[in-house]
Amino acid sequence: MTQLEKLKNQFLEYLEIEKNRSQLTIQNYDHYLSRFVEFASQQGERSAAGISQELVRKFRLHLNRMRDSSGRSLKLMTQNYHIIALRAFLKYLAKQDIATLAAEKLELPKAPSRQVEFLEIAEVRRLMDAVKQENNEVTRLRDLAIMQLLFSTGLRVSELAGLKRNKINLGHDELSVRGKGDKIRIVFISDGARAALKEYLALRRDTSPALFIAHRQKSAEKQIEELGEDGAQGLTPRSIQRIIKKYAQLAGITKDITPHTLRHSFATDLLLNGADLRAVQEMLGHASVTTTQIYTHITNRKLRDIHKKFHSKK
Repeated sequence: MTQLEKLKNQFLEYLEIEKNRSQLTIQNYDHYLSRFVEFASQQGERSAAGISQELVRKFRLHLNRMRDSSGRSLKLMTQNYHIIALRAFLKYLAKQDIATLAAEKLELPKAPSRQVEFLEIAEVRRLMDAVKQENNEVTRLRDLAIMQLLFSTGLRVSELAGLKRNKINLGHDELSVRGKGDKIRIVFISDGARAALKEYLALRRDTSPALFIAHRQKSAEKQIEELGEDGAQGLTPRSIQRIIKKYAQLAGITKDITPHTLRHSFATDLLLNGADLRAVQEMLGHASVTTTQIYTHITNRKLRDIHKKFHSKK
């Protein structure tokens, strides 16, 4: 094992123990840094002292020229993630008094403004209505509760998948969620989401702590007998994604719909109805309002309406 590989592993342990980062974050850092360490090794550099601006320049060129099996290049944002991870790694090395390139010498290119995909309110209703086509009662109620909760709260799919039954109090229209960076925030439940959850949970006969679980398809006679397996695992983010795509297809929605689309739709709906950007930031759990500003296209739409209403009326 090279010195760079050992230092990378120590950095990942530092993220886990000292910074309390999630396993997903650590896996992402591992992925990006392993790619850099492998490239550096191919260039004959196996130590921290060998990291130079020229080596990083070659690595960035390598990333820019990478192609997947379909011939597609890495998105600029993905390329930037590699450099962000490398900068964090270099800062860690500096703290350990290990001679290497200064992190401040790495600059990120300006990424193009993100365009977010969201659903109009009529499309949200079509998506919800598509659930009626599911014949299995408990699955139908579960899937409706999932979509109602996503649209009502703006939860990330990982946050939704991690919800536990004992944390849900339907007597209150809010719940606490542990989000990115282990930060806790309050999200609010709509009347529709509360009603859907109440109906779904009323049919559950299992003891699984997860709020949403997989339900085996059964005959009509047996559906009421086993509406959840004791110890059943909660749905994974990937499973929830497949559920959303299923109903998007049934609803005839051609947009590429994911659970995150409902998060975008939640924010969009709030802003269109006059919500303050900073309030939306808090409800989404964004660390910075800059992240929330990806929704400024909504503000632009409102400006257009104001222009049409008030311009040249004399």
